[in-house]
Amino acid sequence: MAIVVLLGTLDTKGLEYAWLRDRLLRHGVGVVVVDAGVAGEPRLRADVPRSEVARAAGADLERLRAEGDRGAAVTTMARGAAATLLRLYEAGRLHGVLALGGSGGTSIATRAMRGLPLGVPKLMVSSMASGDVSAYVGSADIAMMYSVVDIAGVNSVSAPVLANAVDVVCGMAKGFAGSARAVRPERMGAGGRPLVAASMAGVTTPGVDAARERLTELGYEVLVFHASGTGGRTLETLAERGLFAGVLDLTLSELADELVGGTLTAGPDRLLAAGRRGTPQVVSPGALDMVKFGPPHTVPERLRDRDVRVHNPSVTVVRTTARECSELGRGVAEKLRGARGPAEVCLPLRGLSTLGAPGGPYHDPDADAALFAALREGLRGSPVETVDFPTHINDPSFGRAAAERLHALITRAGRTPAAERP
Repeated sequence: MAIVVLLGTLDTKGLEYAWLRDRLLRHGVGVVVVDAGVAGEPRLRADVPRSEVARAAGADLERLRAEGDRGAAVTTMARGAAATLLRLYEAGRLHGVLALGGSGGTSIATRAMRGLPLGVPKLMVSSMASGDVSAYVGSADIAMMYSVVDIAGVNSVSAPVLANAVDVVCGMAKGFAGSARAVRPERMGAGGRPLVAASMAGVTTPGVDAARERLTELGYEVLVFHASGTGGRTLETLAERGLFAGVLDLTLSELADELVGGTLTAGPDRLLAAGRRGTPQVVSPGALDMVKFGPPHTVPERLRDRDVRVHNPSVTVVRTTARECSELGRGVAEKLRGARGPAEVCLPLRGLSTLGAPGGPYHDPDADAALFAALREGLRGSPVETVDFPTHINDPSFGRAAAERLHALITRAGRTPAAERP
C-alpha cells in the first residue's frame, strides 16, 4: 500500500489536515501525520508528535516553547521534520509527502522535503506559491500548488484546490510505491550507465549536443543543466552528493552574472562541488562573453552603453569587457586549483558562444585573449592542464574532443562505463 505523509503545524492547521487525511484514506492509501507545530495545542492527533520531531533535531519541545523565539523554533522544527521524513522514507513508510502552509509552514515543510531523494513525490500547497518560490524549492523536485486563498479552513474555494492536491499526491505516491523511482548517489542511470553532468545554454547548444552524443556513444547517460542560475545550482547540489561519474562544464555564463550583476547567477559556489568531491571534470569558459538580464528595461543604467542584445523577449545580454574577462579567468583558475580530482580546461580559441563566433556581434579576440591568459596564468604550476583548440565552442569537433577528454579522466579514475567493463 502506498503511504502519504502529511507534514504540518497541527496547532494552526489541524482541521485542514484532518480533512486531507480523511480524503486520502478514502483513496485507499495509508496516511502518516507528522506534527511540526510548536505554539498552541494540536487540533489533530499526530502519528509522529511534535515532541518527537523536536527530538529528531536534538531539541526539547518544552524549552523551545518557553524560549518564545518563533524564528528559532521554526528553524529547529524544520530540521527535525527533515530528519523525520528521511527516517520514514528509509523505513518504507513514505511514498509521497503533502503539506499545507503560509510562509512559516511552507518554510518548515519544504526544508524537510528538500532532504528527501530526487524522485520521491513532494507536493506543497501554499499561499506563497504564486510568487518567487526559489527559496522554498531550491534544487529539489518539489511541486508547488497555489492555494488561492489562505490556508484557513475548508471553504468553497479551498476545497477543490485541496481535493486536487490529494488526487495528485495519491497518483504520485501509488506510482512511486510500485516503481521506487528515487535517485540515490550510488545509483547509475538507465542500463547501468554512469551519469555525467553537462552545462548548456542556447548559445552553446551545438557544441554541448555534440559532446552529449559522443558521451552517449561512450557508454554514459548525460544529464544536461541549463545555465540559468537554478540549473547551475542544481548541478552543484547533485555533484556534491556524488551522483556523477564526471562533469562536462562547458557553459559558465552564471559566473559572469555573479561577477557583473546579471540575473542568472548560480551564486559564488558555482564550479566548486565536483572539485570538492574529487569528481573528474572538463571545463570550458563557454558563454563567459556575456552577462544576462531580463527584458531590456532590466539592464542597469551603468551597462547600457555596452553592446546590448535582445536574446529573446525575456533575456537581454551584455558583452563582457576584457577587464571582466581577465577577472573571470582568474576566478575560474582559483576554483579549479582547489579540485581534489582530475580536471582539464578546454579553450575554444575562435569564440565562446554563437554571438562570439567570428563575424558575430560579440566576437572580441582581445577580450577572449585576456580570459585565456588569466586562466593559463592562474593554473600555472597546478595539475590542471589547459588545452587549446583552434575552433569555435560550437564546432562539433570541439564538443566531441571535450567529451573524449572527460572519458579519459573518468577511465583513469576507475569509473569506466559498464559497456567497456570486462
